[in-house]
Amino acid sequence: MRDLATLQVEEEMEGERLDVFISESLNELSRSLVQGLIREGQVLVAGKTAKPSYRVKIGDEVQVEVPRAQEIKIQPQDIPLPIIYQDEDVAVVDKPKGMVVHPAHGNWDKTMVNALLYHIRDLSGINGEIRPGIVHRLDKDTSGVMVVAKNDVAHRSLAEQIRVHSINREYIALVHGLLQENLGRIDAPIGRSPKDRKKMAVIKDGREAVSDYEVLQRYQEYTLVKVKLLTGRTHQIRVHFAYIQHPVVGDPLYGSKRKNLNLDSQALHAWRLGFNHPRSQEYMEFTSPVPQYLQDIITKKLNKSI
Repeated sequence: MRDLATLQVEEEMEGERLDVFISESLNELSRSLVQGLIREGQVLVAGKTAKPSYRVKIGDEVQVEVPRAQEIKIQPQDIPLPIIYQDEDVAVVDKPKGMVVHPAHGNWDKTMVNALLYHIRDLSGINGEIRPGIVHRLDKDTSGVMVVAKNDVAHRSLAEQIRVHSINREYIALVHGLLQENLGRIDAPIGRSPKDRKKMAVIKDGREAVSDYEVLQRYQEYTLVKVKLLTGRTHQIRVHFAYIQHPVVGDPLYGSKRKNLNLDSQALHAWRLGFNHPRSQEYMEFTSPVPQYLQDIITKKLNKSI
């Protein structure tokens, strides 16, 4: 018996090999198993077979005939989840720090999806049972505002806005060192690190990645910045600021171990999100307050107000 999984390529995965995209989207499948499914014709991209090395594009619809091993049923769970706004098409949520967005190996429950299934009646089905409604993601330890699609029409509209870079995404980050310029742009391509496949890196043949930043406050050894994403690569802000030698404070993957202010995860917060409503096309914008842990660091450890 096989189940059909339909996956939509999001911006952060654009340019990945087909086999890598599927194995990372369907965490229960190894890359070697995925390669076998592709060769057997069990994978279709836009209705056609493709090679494992095919580079996926934003908007590609990938269908996978997945062997049925054990049934995975994602259960609704009564987990607190601040919902800033919702209507019949979209919901805007304020994701807490430490919450995984969707189920995967090691995190089959207590995710944002489990909470969404409890608090919201309808969610889009484009990304399958494990990722209902999920149009974009935040890392587990990045807090802040996210939009969720409640039907497939809304999902496709939001995905298209992400593809053409019309969604406004702004973050607040505390980084090491003192940035000299008040305004700056980091324009450096990002792809999988050739040294560590679990990490991203600035590489010559990577995908275009552009981040604009504005200095909000300088402290003795740190800088508080507002960052606007012009593209949406995996770990983009964390990789870009590590690349210019100003890593995000507390970042366990790309950061410096120097004076992390007792943080064990990155000081990064999705502060503002703006998009055109899928039905009315009205521009809507939402913000999430700077989280308490970051306010405490700035006011108590850096002796400044935010």
